[in-house]
Amino acid sequence: MNAPSSLEPKSIVLPGRTRLEYVEQGNSEGFPVVFLHGVTDSWRSWELVLPHLPPWIRALALSQRGHGESDRPADYRARDFAEDIAAFGDALGLDRFLLVGHSMGATNAQRFAIDHPDRVRGLILVASFAGFSDNPVTEEFWSSELARLEDPIPEALARGFQLGTLARRVPDEYLDAVVAESRKVPARVWRACFAAFREDECTSELGRIRAPTLLIWGDRDAFARRSDQDALLAAIEGSRLAVYAGAGHAVHWEEPRRFADEVAAFCEALDSGGER
Repeated sequence: MNAPSSLEPKSIVLPGRTRLEYVEQGNSEGFPVVFLHGVTDSWRSWELVLPHLPPWIRALALSQRGHGESDRPADYRARDFAEDIAAFGDALGLDRFLLVGHSMGATNAQRFAIDHPDRVRGLILVASFAGFSDNPVTEEFWSSELARLEDPIPEALARGFQLGTLARRVPDEYLDAVVAESRKVPARVWRACFAAFREDECTSELGRIRAPTLLIWGDRDAFARRSDQDALLAAIEGSRLAVYAGAGHAVHWEEPRRFADEVAAFCEALDSGGER
């Protein structure tokens, strides 16, 4: 499943930081929305969503450091990712924008919103975690798989990991594509990202997020729990939750059209002043 020609990946060197792969679509003067994928994914995590977005949205989907065809530096803490987002915004002339993050991307979006509140027009946190220290699924994956993971990444492990994010079937060619993206990520980056999850707890700081926030969660998510969503709702003033019945952790793969409509509606509400 190849990227459409209109979504030919680009790359940008962030001065003093790293080089990131990204794709862009929509009106260059339109409503800016930056999309952040989950761990071991890439910009292609949004490939099923992007065709359903209206052209007045300027959609920018990144491959974050260590992922896709982006460079693979040494550091993978949430603040490293968040400062990349700030530098990316600077490089593209984005002052304030909507940030959409899935899983790890949602954690990085939280960190960015805490550290750079004036740059966040709104947040959409998809399959988000409130914290990782008490999550048995991530702890089990760390101890059973990551501690002994070596390059090249086994196809069976990458496929099993991605299948675990699903509650419904997605097109076979798309699943093959995201498995291939996961296998691009070196074992050291898998380990570094999961180690950072255990260390990057910003639960006590979530109350500092002032941006309008929408949570999207599938009620068959095997990773992020309903208790995470409830904790986020309690901590982020004025936030609200959209529950996708029957959807898993990769909710935007399973219901891309509905998800795109949700993003567009949220943008329209922000544009009209309908959000706080």
